[in-house]
Amino acid sequence: MKISTKGRYGLTIMIELAKRHGEGPTPLKQIAQAHDLSEHYLEQLIAPLRNAGLVKSIRGAYGGYMLGNHPSKITAGDIIRVLEGPISPVEGIENEEPAKRELWIRIRDAVKEVLDSTTIEDLANHTDDGESDAYMFYI
Repeated sequence: MKISTKGRYGLTIMIELAKRHGEGPTPLKQIAQAHDLSEHYLEQLIAPLRNAGLVKSIRGAYGGYMLGNHPSKITAGDIIRVLEGPISPVEGIENEEPAKRELWIRIRDAVKEVLDSTTIEDLANHTDDGESDAYMFYI
């Protein structure tokens, strides 16, 4: 399974919002500049995240985006599913021969477990120097 820029940049948005949780709305432009990303592209990603209830938009001069829930309640899996679709290492698992189907299911379930047990709070607490406030992540 390969996560596209949609999933990667979506995680970036959500981690940045988690870091600023409780500080009020964050303009998307601020996130784009901090990570040298296209603001226009991030705007395309924020819409499905907002529609899924993962973020809230605040209008006005001091507007921006905030998390739709506490960072400990939003998982990497929530974000990836919204932006990438269902988690699966291959398409058409049901059509595979039994031995291969079992392998694909085990891989899918392992990836789901990692994504669904990793919150954006966990990721936001992970520092840039490779150290983690809680534990290391290997995704």
